[in-house]
Amino acid sequence: MEQKIISPGENYKGLDNWLKEMEAKKILLVCDSSIRYQKEFGSHLREMERLGVDIIDFRGFQPNPLYENVRNGVKRFQEQNCDTIIAVGGGSAIDVAKCIKAYAEMEDNGEDGAWLEQGIVPNTIPFLAMPTTAGTGSEATRYAVIYYDGKKQSVASESLIPGAVLMDSDCLISLPSYQKKATMMDALCHGIESFWSVNSTEESKEYSRAAIQGVIKNMEGYLNNTEEGRQGMLLAANRAGKAINIAQTTAGHAMCYKITSLFGSAHGHAAILCNRVLFTWMIDNTDKTVDSRGRKYIACTLDEIGQAMGCTDARRGAEKLENIFNKLEFNVPKATINQFEELKASVNPVRLKNHPIALDEDTIDMLYYKILSGAE
Repeated sequence: MEQKIISPGENYKGLDNWLKEMEAKKILLVCDSSIRYQKEFGSHLREMERLGVDIIDFRGFQPNPLYENVRNGVKRFQEQNCDTIIAVGGGSAIDVAKCIKAYAEMEDNGEDGAWLEQGIVPNTIPFLAMPTTAGTGSEATRYAVIYYDGKKQSVASESLIPGAVLMDSDCLISLPSYQKKATMMDALCHGIESFWSVNSTEESKEYSRAAIQGVIKNMEGYLNNTEEGRQGMLLAANRAGKAINIAQTTAGHAMCYKITSLFGSAHGHAAILCNRVLFTWMIDNTDKTVDSRGRKYIACTLDEIGQAMGCTDARRGAEKLENIFNKLEFNVPKATINQFEELKASVNPVRLKNHPIALDEDTIDMLYYKILSGAE
């Protein structure tokens, strides 16, 4: 089913129409701390309660949410007899809501981690997401990440994708500058990586192209807080999410996670750190192509990415990506020799399978030295 994109309209009429269509009576509102800044939305929620639609809050989770958080959310959904789920927030809030939706009608035998051992049974619970950042694209993907027993668990099912997305550009007004820049780069990297992924299709590449063009077109307006820029960036992030939902991410994401944990760089900051170096390296190493479509196909794909960025070819596109990185004034962390060793050992080989050009351990090590500065 095609995901419905809803504009708030005057006094959130777009949301009201969707709730009426879904015959919603009791909503589980899964939200993070960002909701306190959504004054108009919060006011409208109180109005909805006066109109006979009950709102049940669920905020019992944190970044990198836990299986137990989801279990508590399902319990609240069931005990309060909720019939609809709305997620408001960033990737963690949306991921928790996805899992609550997935497990809300599945049997829980009381054993820890039981749901993770079962296949997800699709249900018809109405589910809407309102992203409060423009970057993760979580509202458009079939994936959710939670942690169980200290280990990352990827939950995946087409039934996790929200049936509707409320795109309210006012949600982005109060975002700090660094968060705006980092989430925007996450969307751009999603667009780029899904474009060159070995899993790409003609459909995913159209989403990738739209995402890249959308980020480039709206970057200045978004950073200057114009309504058009904010709305355009929300749509670009959504398109990037649709692209990775099909093609998935590649080496840039595989290499960026440890940078975030070691240096505290935001995810999108770490992703652009990696991809600005990977892009140029890939142009110079198409002879190492592992994509079954061949070296010529990859070379053409890299050119297409450059063209989506408004350049003549891949080389100019890679230069533009570096210029964007510099213009946004992201810092380049300094790594010790021991940290370079940690980074090299951290890369998930599963994600590397999606990358179109072969990467061995020595190449990954070399790339990290290009990505980061060496500490003296």
